[in-house]
Amino acid sequence: MAMADWIRPPYAEQEDIFLSRCTKCDDCIAACPHNVLFPLPARLGDRVAGTPAMDLGCRGCHLCADWPCVAACETGALQRTESPEDAAPARPKLARLTINQGTCLPYAGPECGACASVCPVPGALIWEGGLRPVIDETICTGCALCREACIIDPKAVDIRSPDHYTTTQKMNEQPSDPVVED
Repeated sequence: MAMADWIRPPYAEQEDIFLSRCTKCDDCIAACPHNVLFPLPARLGDRVAGTPAMDLGCRGCHLCADWPCVAACETGALQRTESPEDAAPARPKLARLTINQGTCLPYAGPECGACASVCPVPGALIWEGGLRPVIDETICTGCALCREACIIDPKAVDIRSPDHYTTTQKMNEQPSDPVVED
């Protein structure tokens, strides 16, 4: 499992802060009612081994209304941002999702709609002309429930890390060789 295959839980602090606060207690993992969170394996190194993560390529985050994973975190490694009293709480940006028009069935002609009713964020997944799914990246949280619902293989929803939109490789893609400057 490469780092590109996992993403931190909702409302995770920036990685260095997260790692300094996370005690690897597994409380957030136990609190997730959909079994989306898991501890990272030891082969990834002592620094991250045992810390919670999600593999959105396999299972989407349900964006639980009461955020049990965040509520279970007593150290502040997972921490909701405060919103003004009259504003709805901000949703976390888990990942950046895009529809792969080369593999999505409606872009090739046949009807599908497997992902049509699974998006929990109003306006994030819209249907262009009522026929083709389009993800509005300004609204989408990256929960990947649309990817989980996708019926084709490979999935027609690509995932990228939210922190490095232009530099992080897609999940399940082989990273390119690093550029070495002379």
